[in-house]
Formats: sequence, C-alpha cells, structure tokens
Amino acid sequence: MRFIVFVKATKNSEAGVMPSQELLTAMMKYNEDLVKAGVMLGGEGLHPSSKGVRVKFSGSQRIVTVGPFAETNEIVAGYWLWQCKSKEEAIEWVKRCPSPMPGEESEIEIRPLFEAEDFGTELTPELREREERLRAQAAGKK
Repeated sequence: MRFIVFVKATKNSEAGVMPSQELLTAMMKYNEDLVKAGVMLGGEGLHPSSKGVRVKFSGSQRIVTVGPFAETNEIVAGYWLWQCKSKEEAIEWVKRCPSPMPGEESEIEIRPLFEAEDFGTELTPELREREERLRAQAAGKK
C-alpha cells in the first residue's frame, strides 16, 4: 500500500523559520532509515503558503487566490510518499519520526493513495493500460 504522509504547517513554518542543524540531522537519519527499509518513495519540505497560490474551480471559472492562507492546521509544510504493508506499519514509522516542529505542537497525517484496483470496473483495461504507461513515462521509464 502506498501512503502520502503530510507534515502539517505551524506558525513557525508559515513564518519561514528554518529548521535547526540538529533537526536536519535527525530528519536525514530518519529518511535514511526509511529508504533502507524500502518505505520511502519520495518526500520534500514545502515553502510557506505565502509563496503559494490556490486555484478554486467553480463551474467553468478558475479563481486564483494568492497566499498566505489563514488556517495553519490545514496547510501542508512537507510530505513523504511511502510504500508500507499496512496503515499500522505507516503509523509505526510516523511514531519514530523526530518532532518536525520542535517547540510547537505539530501533526502528521497519513492518507492512503488510490490504487488502480480501488476504481473497480470503472477503470477499464484500456484505461488501466493508459494509466500504467503514464506512470512509466512520469518515472522516466518510457
């Protein structure tokens, strides 16, 4: 099972406060452990929402809102993409994570990704083949 693991933003991350060398070192070690275990497929930290935009879809209209955005608990500060045997395994990995926002309460959210089989018969064999080709192209495997 694949999961996206969101590190939620805090006031400090939204203010652009950079992590300490100690936190960067601890996170690097944690990421190395994830890679060695075959769990981590990718991940990055994100700039504050002040550098982002949101695009709202309303019928045929597209409304662009420039950040920053008010509710930090709804903003993502970083993410990982993981491959785990189960949600329980993903939870255990998150519990081992260094506190991503020292000095502040922080939160990490784990969400499963949809896999092809989740779409049932609506994902026809032709659409499944197209999707697999797109994944291969995106991964540089053409």
